Amino acid sequence: MGPAGGAMRPGRFFGVYLLYCLNPRHRGRVYVGFTVNPARRVQQHNGGRRKGGAWRTSGRGPWEMVLIVHGFPSSVAALRFEWAWQHPQASRRLAHVAPRLRSEGAFAFHLRVLAHMLRAPPWARLPLTLRWLRADFRQELCPPPPPHVPLAFGPLSPRVLASNRRTNLFADTEPQPAQDAEAPCTLCARVLQDEEGPLCCPHPGCSLRAHMICLAQEFLQEEPGQLLPLEGQCPGA
Repeated sequence: MGPAGGAMRPGRFFGVYLLYCLNPRHRGRVYVGFTVNPARRVQQHNGGRRKGGAWRTSGRGPWEMVLIVHGFPSSVAALRFEWAWQHPQASRRLAHVAPRLRSEGAFAFHLRVLAHMLRAPPWARLPLTLRWLRADFRQELCPPPPPHVPLAFGPLSPRVLASNRRTNLFADTEPQPAQDAEAPCTLCARVLQDEEGPLCCPHPGCSLRAHMICLAQEFLQEEPGQLLPLEGQCPGA
């Protein structure tokens, strides 16, 4: 299927999205996040922190999810993409991207960063799709996406997302019970009240609980192809 059709590849859905704030008081603000269910995630953002939204977006809505990049082979790949898009100046792969200009809006800057990310390794080798969920926000990227990265338009089919269910460890989660809200992150020791909820190790007896962004940063510090053990990593991992 051609770019206009936005053919989806089989497998679980992992996406990295861009939110745009429509609130007149905060209009023009943007937010980058990771999700396995775009429709649910934007509802959480607009519902505030009590509904599972991010603290950066809480109370500033309404927010609109205007575009999403999907086709990542794993949640870790998507989380690395999310972190680099959020922190381009801290990513060694984006050292060539100029900082945001004074006259440059946040939306335009994030599109400029995205344009370079789609052409930088390792993301340039991934079978990604750039999907505009709001066609009226569409802008041409410079540089343009590689030929193998199609453009798609409109919402994702529910059939594509149906395979996620609750089998994905990295799924964006509903609010945790109150007794879990004050648990510390194993990696940064801060309270586990992150935007996407904590990640918990599935191995019995393991106490690893971490923010998504902390875990993604830990992976980014590793040498390519080498996994370093996390402090407190369970013996069964």
